[in-house]
Amino acid sequence: MIDKHQKLFKAELMTTTKTENKDAVRVRDMTIDDFSAVFHMGEELFTSDYSSSMYRTWDEYEITTLYNSDNELCLVAEADGELLGFALGTTVDKQNSAWKYGYLVWIGVRPGLHQKGVGASLFGEIKQRMVEQGVRMIIIDTDADNEAGIRFFKKLGFDNIQQHVYMTLNLSRKAGRKRSRKA
Repeated sequence: MIDKHQKLFKAELMTTTKTENKDAVRVRDMTIDDFSAVFHMGEELFTSDYSSSMYRTWDEYEITTLYNSDNELCLVAEADGELLGFALGTTVDKQNSAWKYGYLVWIGVRPGLHQKGVGASLFGEIKQRMVEQGVRMIIIDTDADNEAGIRFFKKLGFDNIQQHVYMTLNLSRKAGRKRSRKA
């Protein structure tokens, strides 16, 4: 069973992007005035129930750091003045490499708008901007059990899925103390 959070990343590629009420989706540069709405949408999307790693790393500094370093890769989608989604990315130049990499760090679409093309529109614009910046490969990551997200990215042409191990150590739990044995 796919929960509502997994569905947030699901989208179908459409030739024209329309919301339910047929308003055209417009993708534009994110501005400082969008920070609060983007942050709160991310809080709604990236919960601890959805993904502990996304929940752990989503905070207001994610937005401000990416905006301050690569604001041309910070986008929002809107229709009729209403925020529908966002995409935040960056580029990476590796020393001694001819390749420049793009990293789509965050993409989120308001609940209830999956399969409306909002995510695909955001990705299309950020991809175009990365190409213009000389990016030769775009990298994304998502949880291995995010089936909807994986399908979404596969539809966009991503492949070569790699799995990695993510581990945590909860330091707030008291470790069980072993009783010492007396001889």
